[in-house]
Amino acid sequence: RLLIWEKRTEQNISLRHLAMRTEISKSALGAYENNLRSPTMNQMEKIAKALHTTIPDLYESPYK
Repeated sequence: RLLIWEKRTEQNISLRHLAMRTEISKSALGAYENNLRSPTMNQMEKIAKALHTTIPDLYESPYK
């Protein structure tokens, strides 16, 4: 499960602002946050960079 929403809200970043930072549409980001679609690796890199985190940190650990 992706943790984009959790990371974004922790940093008080709006979906609109994340879309501007990543050049990914709000609708696509919303679908990723709701686990309705999966982003490409290129999109994950953009999202991680915009949220000042790493790609692995955007995934829920199966060991929790």
